[in-house]
Amino acid sequence: MLAALALALLAAAPAPAAAPPASQPLAAFLTPHTAYASPSTAAKRVGYVTGTGPIMGRRSVFPVIDTRERHGTTTWLRVRLPGRPNGRTGWVVARDTLAQATGFHVVVELDRRRALVYWRGHRVRTFSVIVGKPSTPTPRGDFFVEEMVPLSSAADGAPFALATSARSDVLERYEGGVGQIALHGIGNLSGTMGTAASHGCVRLGDAAIGWLARTMSPGVPITIRR
Repeated sequence: MLAALALALLAAAPAPAAAPPASQPLAAFLTPHTAYASPSTAAKRVGYVTGTGPIMGRRSVFPVIDTRERHGTTTWLRVRLPGRPNGRTGWVVARDTLAQATGFHVVVELDRRRALVYWRGHRVRTFSVIVGKPSTPTPRGDFFVEEMVPLSSAADGAPFALATSARSDVLERYEGGVGQIALHGIGNLSGTMGTAASHGCVRLGDAAIGWLARTMSPGVPITIRR
């Protein structure tokens, strides 16, 4: 009887989530690019990459999720794009981009209120976090770090913010911005680690966000899941 119950409980338990891949291809943009719905300049335009981040003005780096050659001469890259709707992608010509890669991947688990950092498929850090409250939830999906932003000691979320490609599903604009989701500190903000209390961003303690700011770079994938 006990053995049967144990087997039933094991069968009902969710399978552990797979670790992220060991490496993520990236594209660094040297010039502005138009993004298309398919690998053709005749396709619908779905975005425009300026080549630099909107906050710090540094080179844009996006994850590459597919590649394709057309007519044996033109290489196309399917990249993740920032902004609304969340999770959008587009095809860009590989010309005037630099091929890069990262072994880092950040996974935010909303139900467990924690952030996991993976290096080459192996977990290397676990941080307790504050996530979005029910009225302003942290969006789920596959995103990436757009920019690393140092903040003044007087700024909310100091000392650092990792601005991501995600946008709030509830707030079109917040604090004069576009409702951009960030991983940031807790400077000048209230809340207890392990709770759901933010406007959608992910808050970390000083040591955690300091480590992330020193270690992460634009293009690092971020998966936000339950």
